[in-house]
Amino acid sequence: MSDVPFRIGVMQLTMEPLDEMLASARAMDEAGMDTVWLAEAYPWWRKHQMEARSSTVVSALMARETKQLAIGWGIISPWTRHPVQVAMDARVVQEAAGPDRFLLGFGTSKIFLNNIKGQTKKTLGPMRDAVTIVKGVLGGEAFSYDGDTWSADVPALSAEAHTPRGVPPVYVAATAPKMQALAGEIADGCLTPSITTPAFVRYTRDNVAADIDIGCTVVASIHADDRDRGRDGAREIAGMYLANKVQNIAGAADTLLELAGIEMDEIRPVAEAMEQGGRLAAKAQVTDALLDKCRPIAGTPADCIAAIEEYRDAGCTHVMLELWGEDRHEQIRLFGARVLPHFRA
Repeated sequence: MSDVPFRIGVMQLTMEPLDEMLASARAMDEAGMDTVWLAEAYPWWRKHQMEARSSTVVSALMARETKQLAIGWGIISPWTRHPVQVAMDARVVQEAAGPDRFLLGFGTSKIFLNNIKGQTKKTLGPMRDAVTIVKGVLGGEAFSYDGDTWSADVPALSAEAHTPRGVPPVYVAATAPKMQALAGEIADGCLTPSITTPAFVRYTRDNVAADIDIGCTVVASIHADDRDRGRDGAREIAGMYLANKVQNIAGAADTLLELAGIEMDEIRPVAEAMEQGGRLAAKAQVTDALLDKCRPIAGTPADCIAAIEEYRDAGCTHVMLELWGEDRHEQIRLFGARVLPHFRA
């Protein structure tokens, strides 16, 4: 049994207006959510009438707008910023949030690499470099490192410097087994991608082979008493991400989809609808059977409790609700009032 505490948070895509994201963070704080993870939305989203916004900037603003909520980068790519710059950004969020309210998440993000026409094959070495440098710089001692992709030479932090101290928990997002194993070796947690199922949680736990936090991104939505309406938002976000698996990360997602029992031919109509008509068109192609295979945390509060219990039993220690659909602030309130108490000691 893992010694890691069980937590429930929200995965927030950063392609919405800033005021909306900050209002959602305040709602999460008031509802008692443990965490908000900022999924950095890359320029691919412009195809669907949305603009990407920086997670590092938004996280500092969210920290100032909340009191208890832990703020996580879920994730930023090492290719967007040199790891020394990442450490500098992390200090800002640490300062804005206060002690123990910041979680630093790295992930390859093949969507971003596609947007910058970058290479997508060599990922393990760069990830090791990024985590090593960030931890070394934030640790405060004199740090020198020569890596395959990134290097650093940073003097020691003076005892008189006015700054937060310490290294926040570092997470590595991973779908492939070698990256998951690396997360188990060098990180405090491993984050799984959208469309994670209980079967993929068990697969991840075996690959990580360490007692670290396993954070699982799960499509989600809730309604007080109507199961079909409670599944509506999850159907929409599932459509968006199933399309993404076809268009951007088909190879990397093979095991994810296989463990969900989803065939590529089954989701190609979803991707085609997304390309031609946007996310609502894609949603219309997500049948009940396909949504069930995605294993959402969705429906009534009782449905959501049962689904979360299944994820926890599979080895997930940190549920990250990819919450979507109408009136999300009311959905957040409902999770806080009628689901979270079931999982509190």
